[in-house]
Amino acid sequence: MVFDSKIPEGPLAEKWTKHKFNLKLVNPANKRKYDIIVVGTGLAGASAAASFGEMGYNVKAFFYQDSARRAHSIAAQGGINAAKNYPNDNDSIFRLFYDTIKGGDYRSREANVYRLAEVSNNIIDQCVAQGVPFAREYGGLLDNRSFGGAQVSRTFYARGQTGQQLLLGAYSALSRQVAAGKVKLYKRTEMLNLVLVEGKARGIVARNLITGKIESHSAHAVVLATGGYGNVFFLATYAMGCNGSAVWRAHKKGALFANPCFTQIHPTCIPVHGDQQSKLTLMSESLRNDGRVWVPKEKSTVEKIRKKEIQPNDVPEDERDYYLERIYPSFGNLVPRDVASRNAKNVCDEGRGVGETGLAVYLDFRDAIKQFGIDVIKAKYGNLFQMYEKITADNPYNTPMMIYPAIHYTMGGLWVDYNLMTNIPGLYATGECNFSDHGANRLGASALMQGLADGYFIIPYTIGDYLAGMPYDKVPEDHPEFKKSEEEVKHRINKLLNINGNRTVDEFHKELGRILWENCGMARNETGLKEAKKEIRELREAYWKDVKVLGINEELNMTLEKALRVADFMELGEVMIDDALDRRESCGGHFREESQTEEGEAKRNDEHFSYVSVWEYKGDNKPEVLHKENLKFENVKLTQRSYK
Repeated sequence: MVFDSKIPEGPLAEKWTKHKFNLKLVNPANKRKYDIIVVGTGLAGASAAASFGEMGYNVKAFFYQDSARRAHSIAAQGGINAAKNYPNDNDSIFRLFYDTIKGGDYRSREANVYRLAEVSNNIIDQCVAQGVPFAREYGGLLDNRSFGGAQVSRTFYARGQTGQQLLLGAYSALSRQVAAGKVKLYKRTEMLNLVLVEGKARGIVARNLITGKIESHSAHAVVLATGGYGNVFFLATYAMGCNGSAVWRAHKKGALFANPCFTQIHPTCIPVHGDQQSKLTLMSESLRNDGRVWVPKEKSTVEKIRKKEIQPNDVPEDERDYYLERIYPSFGNLVPRDVASRNAKNVCDEGRGVGETGLAVYLDFRDAIKQFGIDVIKAKYGNLFQMYEKITADNPYNTPMMIYPAIHYTMGGLWVDYNLMTNIPGLYATGECNFSDHGANRLGASALMQGLADGYFIIPYTIGDYLAGMPYDKVPEDHPEFKKSEEEVKHRINKLLNINGNRTVDEFHKELGRILWENCGMARNETGLKEAKKEIRELREAYWKDVKVLGINEELNMTLEKALRVADFMELGEVMIDDALDRRESCGGHFREESQTEEGEAKRNDEHFSYVSVWEYKGDNKPEVLHKENLKFENVKLTQRSYK
């Protein structure tokens, strides 16, 4: 398969400007003749839908929550990156580009990443104009803080609730277009199938989650903005409703899936506390600006803490191992997420992990409080500290937080070209549900940047290039292809409802998550991956024979919702394993134990694996076919990542 990524020719800094000029345009009067479906109303979806409406297109926006404000973007805490160089610490667009390429371990496209850095400054201006309450310095200028993988302060933030404030800004823009009649919202509605007419994406089939009604919706183009698939692991920092079904449905209709094994482990999460836990909670990476990560140097000290003979604060300074500061003196506690996560696992594997399970390390603010005062720390992180105390009953002002890595983000997603269009004409993927910008590891504060860049400043331009060549005629929703897609959905639903087995959906989901976490989580090896593939296949066969789905379709049925999503996760999990098996190197969040340096760092194999893994669906129970988009690096030198 030959990939036309549509990357423009010319110098890196001129590609996007020249490309925009060469895109075909739709004149304002004609925009009113086109309908666009947007699935998902997080930052990427809400900003895209609002922008399309402002431009004159007719937009249908679908989301499974009861309000667009409940999209999972609201959970992002620490901030959003931009290269404005306000602190005057020598930041630039190129430096943000370089840090992002390096942070992703040289497994992303140069052109896409540079464009992301280039439009980042516009995002801040847009959001300030919307009234987003970014933190400010005493003189009124926007404040910045540092995040992992960078030696400059480029992260704009609103305390520990940046995602919420940015989403409210996008939601206000979206609401304006709803009031103007340009955007119609379909709440509590979930996409279950993609409709192709003559090879082009022309609509979706969705289920009304309140009534169970299966509905078809037609449009000239479909934009997916449905987030990541990290809940395939069951325990993750995602909201429980987050799922990969929309992109997986598109994949099974022919959309290529890229880098499925690239999943991000966030090092700063509240540790697992019991078997009945349904999700994990993120503590913002911004905490590592002032919090110091450590564990006791000796196992005997850990035992004393566990037996409550001493408290963490009783451990003398010379008996503490600030291991990130020791191993990575240049970046210290602000190394990238994959590096911090692996090192946390290493010290816990050595038996020096704290907490009842031994799967935790300390994040300590004692020194920061001494230096800056408790009021300064409260102003920066007060809501995060409050959240931690509510969940754990420990006061982090008085005793160190306990943290441990958890699944947080997925860098893999639908393959898209430079215009954010998949290989299916008229089907676009934006934000976390595409693969394009983060390579093998996402730097902190870059998810919000990508979502808003895609929605506000990229797809509003590129979608016109496609629509300009489209006829105005609408495909009727009683077209045979729509009816065929509806029947596929109904057949799948009825099949699940009629199994009437003995095991719950969550029971299967937990088992799938365990298999993936143990074998395709922070560390992977060939033996474990092959065993995981066998176990997932057996689990999937058991699922379709023994799952119990209560109720009927024609009602509010959350068990059915879960059952459909977990069925997709079963298939996706197997492709993740296939991808991890194929990539016999370590890079970013993909750590193959067979491929590491003498110091235990990820060891890439650029000669054989400098490509995007692109998977093609070939039919149920048939192996997927791997294609490769080779990556070219003309502006950065491929080097072994070092944060020392």
